[in-house]
Amino acid sequence: PQAHGGGSPPEWVAGHGLVRGDVRDGELLGRLLTDVDAVCHQAAMVGHGLDPSDAPDYTANNDLGTAVLLAAMHRTGLRRLVLASSMVVYGEGRYACPSHGVVPAAPRRTEDIAAGRYEVPCPHCGADLEPLLVGEDAPLDPRSTYAATKLAQEQLAAAWARQTGGGVWALRYHNVYGSRMPRDTPYAGVASIFRSALARGAAPQVMEDGRQRRDFVHVSDVARANALALAATQPAGRCEPVNVCSGQPHTVGELATELARAMGGPAPEIVGGARPADVRHIT
Repeated sequence: PQAHGGGSPPEWVAGHGLVRGDVRDGELLGRLLTDVDAVCHQAAMVGHGLDPSDAPDYTANNDLGTAVLLAAMHRTGLRRLVLASSMVVYGEGRYACPSHGVVPAAPRRTEDIAAGRYEVPCPHCGADLEPLLVGEDAPLDPRSTYAATKLAQEQLAAAWARQTGGGVWALRYHNVYGSRMPRDTPYAGVASIFRSALARGAAPQVMEDGRQRRDFVHVSDVARANALALAATQPAGRCEPVNVCSGQPHTVGELATELARAMGGPAPEIVGGARPADVRHIT
């Protein structure tokens, strides 16, 4: 509901046999998975979350829901799965120190953020680390409830693949934007939050110093990645991760500036601070 709300079906589902249901309903899934070649699993509670009180909802929708789906696929003999995962499974991105090379990124300290020190420090010398691009073989280090549930989805799918010989493409979406983004909800992505502010005539409020880097990928590219994964040779007996991104990092401040310009709205406001467990750079 945080993403789609209620009301009549949108026009883009016309002719596709829309069913409103719950991914945790095994009986419903069993009926839907007859005469099906593959499953494209997008159902999840999304977003950074508000605080740890969200944890039961995240795990119930994302992890229990995935487990129920995998069980239904097993009962019906389905062996092809495309899973919507996320770049949040990496935690912070990949970093290098001028003196110590590639090093793991420790969580940022609350007192540093409060003092306006946003960059990730080297664990050995304290120097600011240089952000690098993250490959699929990077260590996994989820830093929010949502991130933990997305990694658990991958692990559940990997266990299913090993047990059944099925194949899973885990598409690790980066920051998706585009038409039909959810609006006016704290669970939305940053592009949607900025757009909602501009639609009200308010300036987008950019946290930290606006220089935090992300990879913003258009929803049409994400849809194409899903179509390609459905048609690709499946990775039999395993869960294969793939970054789905543009390959062109941008700062959050640049995003806010471009959206404000496109919508003729007020310039962004840099407000400092950071959300709990938020990461600095992930591209």
